[in-house]
Amino acid sequence: MGAGPCDIYAAGATPCVAAHSTTRALLQSYSGRLYQVRRSSDNATRDITTRTAGGTADAAAQDSFCSGTTCVVTVVYDQSGHGNDLWYQGSSVVPGSSSSSPARATSESLTVGGSKAYSLYINPGNSYWRDGHLTGVPTGSAPEGMYMVTSGTHVNSGCCFDYGNSETTRKADAAGAMDAINFGTECWFGGCSGTGPWVQADLEWGLYSGGSQSWNSAQRAFTSKFVTATLKNNGTSRFAMKGSNAQSGSLYTVWDGGLPSGYSPMKKQGAIILGSGGDCCKPGGGANLSAGTFYEGAMVAGYPSDATENAVQANIVAAGYR
Repeated sequence: MGAGPCDIYAAGATPCVAAHSTTRALLQSYSGRLYQVRRSSDNATRDITTRTAGGTADAAAQDSFCSGTTCVVTVVYDQSGHGNDLWYQGSSVVPGSSSSSPARATSESLTVGGSKAYSLYINPGNSYWRDGHLTGVPTGSAPEGMYMVTSGTHVNSGCCFDYGNSETTRKADAAGAMDAINFGTECWFGGCSGTGPWVQADLEWGLYSGGSQSWNSAQRAFTSKFVTATLKNNGTSRFAMKGSNAQSGSLYTVWDGGLPSGYSPMKKQGAIILGSGGDCCKPGGGANLSAGTFYEGAMVAGYPSDATENAVQANIVAAGYR
């Protein structure tokens, strides 16, 4: 297997601080756990690993373990070495969380490079979380970047299908307390053109299509089965969002410019969210109403170059999502 996305980011001096996937290894050398499933028949769990170093998920192990019963995904393991595993909110590993449940493990199968795999198929009520502020996730105004591979065919307008940096408090604390990719059909400030789904930035106290509350005319809907979405933010003056078909083509820039008014400097707290907004899933907190699909994604320290992001997109295309 060749270099993975996190090898490419590292070569660009923006190393991964979190890397998650249910489909494949994101580093050439990675041969560990991708995710864990729990079956309903006896509540037993099994870690699903790669089949080879740098390779795809061992879906056959999941099929065997879950045969004749139902399974859910309890955790998506971090491949970066920082220990930023994403457990479902509502589990004992996420203290104080509630109002969330793990996603069903067998909702969607696919192939990656010709090998069977399963997605993390998130419906309203499913979300995953990690407090990573002490384990490498950028905080405050430190620059960061991220990407995910998602789907344009399983989306809704519920708040909020996010992947990225979120509050450790799980409260809507301040403008700039979040820095996460959002993908869906939610039109936060109104005036949207078309029906999406769009790559937007959840920066807290607002879901931004560009650098202001006005609709960004450069926005584009990404409706393909597999979609690459990227976000990077230098923490003080600039952020950029891109998207593409994850099976072919290059990244399209939907925004590359100034932060919205009131968001400089950023006030990131360093938690990681997947499948909900920042103020989700604790007693008295907001409910998770979003739907979306997660195949893979990573967060990096530093502001990735366009060349690095282009190389990551080429790697995703070469991975062969089908």
